Amino acid sequence: MDFWIKYKVCFAIFARYCKQYNLEMETIDQIRADFPALQRKVYGKQLIYFDNAATSQKPLSVLTMQEMMSGEVNANIHRAVHKLSAEATDFYEKGREAVRSFINAPSRENIIFTSGATASLNLVASSFVYKHLGKGDKVLISEAEHHSNIVSWQLACERVGASLAVLPVDDRGEISLDKLEQMLNKNVKIVAITHISNVLGVINPIKEVVTIAHAKGIPVVVDGAQGVVHCAVDVQDLDCDCYAFSGHKIYAPTGTGILYGKKNFLEDLPPYMGGGDMVDTVTFEKTTYAELPLKFEAGTPNFAAAACYAPALEYAAQLRLNTEVQENERKQVAYLKRELDMIDGVRIYGMPEDLNKKIPLFSITVEGVHPTDLAQLLDTMGIAVRSGLMCAEPLIRKYSDNGMLRASLAPYNTMEEAEKFITGVKKGISILK
Repeated sequence: MDFWIKYKVCFAIFARYCKQYNLEMETIDQIRADFPALQRKVYGKQLIYFDNAATSQKPLSVLTMQEMMSGEVNANIHRAVHKLSAEATDFYEKGREAVRSFINAPSRENIIFTSGATASLNLVASSFVYKHLGKGDKVLISEAEHHSNIVSWQLACERVGASLAVLPVDDRGEISLDKLEQMLNKNVKIVAITHISNVLGVINPIKEVVTIAHAKGIPVVVDGAQGVVHCAVDVQDLDCDCYAFSGHKIYAPTGTGILYGKKNFLEDLPPYMGGGDMVDTVTFEKTTYAELPLKFEAGTPNFAAAACYAPALEYAAQLRLNTEVQENERKQVAYLKRELDMIDGVRIYGMPEDLNKKIPLFSITVEGVHPTDLAQLLDTMGIAVRSGLMCAEPLIRKYSDNGMLRASLAPYNTMEEAEKFITGVKKGISILK
């Protein structure tokens, strides 16, 4: 087993080395070859996967690591002295270091492994309420939040008689910093806001939000589930108190997420769950807790998936340096906006004046056409999109009673696929109307 582990690890390092120094030569087609799921057909048609805001596909490097962790290095971490446990722990902590480096956190102590962005946000909300929320207090969120950043805070507020304050978005899907400043009164104890809405695809000015809130002594928690995918996140530059995201949206496996938190912020919060690995000493009279980050990592974690952050985030980092990927994304945003605007009855939601603030994510409605009907027709053409309320019901209901259709693209999606999507939308509308 030792030989095979060393062989695979060395091979992976060599492959990454080669990629690093030949990055500019890689084309989108070469990138696509790294993703087995993109090679399959659906109903006899080549798959066009435009549901990346929900879950991204995984490259071979991640799939290989996941198989190795499950098949060859399968042992509980941190708890035993035998070799498998030591190897599993090492890979797990290398995954943590990969996250720390990717978002430029100051220390591994800032990085908490969770089961996803939802768990990360629930952790903060559930722990924050114990010490910092009381009757009459408010938690400020935006109108564009995912359910994870709404319901978690509602549950916390209900315990103590606090409530939500909601920062609106305008017709373009943007927030007003002036309005934010007006709403940050003495009753607001924390701001919880999305970096990029999973419906609108508009990049919020998080750094400015943090500056305004901190000037009034108010901490800021960021839902970065979409932001970490499309932005070069530097948590020290943003200066946010917490940043949450999921692995499965950025090439890592499902069932793992990240909560970044400033050390003083996390140390101030009580543990979210109790159990193994988060304790220092346990007696029937009193328990003391482990130091960060283990304080918030109760029980056996999904160590096989967490180890995959290393290849997943290395892959993501390489893609960000690829000029062809960057140019392709800009072309896709401009093309899809132009073509969707030209289709009679189509309305796009989330369209800032500056297209540099728009990621390749388009949520639309079509007059006289139910979005789910159109999504099902597109599926028969091999095009996978999302429809419905997209776990953002308050925002969707503001604009539409029937939900929306969303196409969300990743670096491995091509302009040809974007063109086929537009053709499919036109064909679907002609059938349904």
